[in-house]
Amino acid sequence: MGLYNPGEIELNDPPVFQMEEKVRLRKMIRNDGTFPGKELGQTLAKKGDVGYVVGIGTYLQSYYIYAVHFIDSGFVVGCRRKELESAEDPETLERRKSEMSSY
Repeated sequence: MGLYNPGEIELNDPPVFQMEEKVRLRKMIRNDGTFPGKELGQTLAKKGDVGYVVGIGTYLQSYYIYAVHFIDSGFVVGCRRKELESAEDPETLERRKSEMSSY
């Protein structure tokens, strides 16, 4: 029996995205059964949709899950880092990071 290899553990590093950061979806997100009130497989957000990080949690003690409020649909969807990219301009992002470090 081999040893379990969990792969990359994101929690060893700080979150890539910050609260209130503007992000863009890199792939379509469908309901996997965890989104209440929507059919299994229903599209929750499309590739290219823009939203804002409203929460940061963890999953399986390995990954960050970013709660993203997508403006067009109004849905708040949990996303992994690989599903998102920053949509902030570099100046805004730097300013936000420096504000966060001053706390």
